[in-house]
Amino acid sequence: MNYAERSESGRRMSGLMIVLLLHVVVIYALVHGLARKIVDVVRNPLETKIVEEVKPPPDKPPPPPPPKLAQPPPPFIPPPEVNIQAPQSAPTITAVTPVRPPEPVPPPAAPPAPAPPAPAVPPRVPVRVGAVVLGRDCEKPAYPPASLRGNETGTVLLNFLIDLNGQVLESKVERSSGHRRLDEAARAGLSLCKFKPATVDGKPEKTWSRIEYEWRIE
Repeated sequence: MNYAERSESGRRMSGLMIVLLLHVVVIYALVHGLARKIVDVVRNPLETKIVEEVKPPPDKPPPPPPPKLAQPPPPFIPPPEVNIQAPQSAPTITAVTPVRPPEPVPPPAAPPAPAPPAPAVPPRVPVRVGAVVLGRDCEKPAYPPASLRGNETGTVLLNFLIDLNGQVLESKVERSSGHRRLDEAARAGLSLCKFKPATVDGKPEKTWSRIEYEWRIE
């Protein structure tokens, strides 16, 4: 054991001794002091007092009710004065006139309703009848001698104008036969023909028509 450990154990023992000594002193003081005070208390004479029950004071009679006060009458308020003025009527003015008032004019009569429009009449279509052109009504023209020698053949279409009497006024070649001599011979023969002219509503009129001439050597 070293010196430090010895010093530590010595301090602990000293502390314990001090604590024990303090406990002994306290116990001694308590025992001797308290026992003495208890003995003094026992030696003093005990005084007894009779405490009387405190009675409550007698009930006071209730206060008398308050007197009833009569309500004062309401104050009199005079009604307001209202002055109503009667309307003054204007003086009536009457006038007498010797003139008789005009009699009321009756309202004008309502105009008659317009007549419904007449139904539209479609325009009349005139009746047309074409000219009657028949080859048998014409004499066949003579074959041109030069065309015979040249063996010229063909068909020519002529367009011509027929007058009111049925005669040919004008003619022209519409399709040639290919030979001028045959075309002219057909026109010359057509000028000698007479046909039935065209009519409009039964009246004759001028019209253009067509005819063919066929040239062939038999």
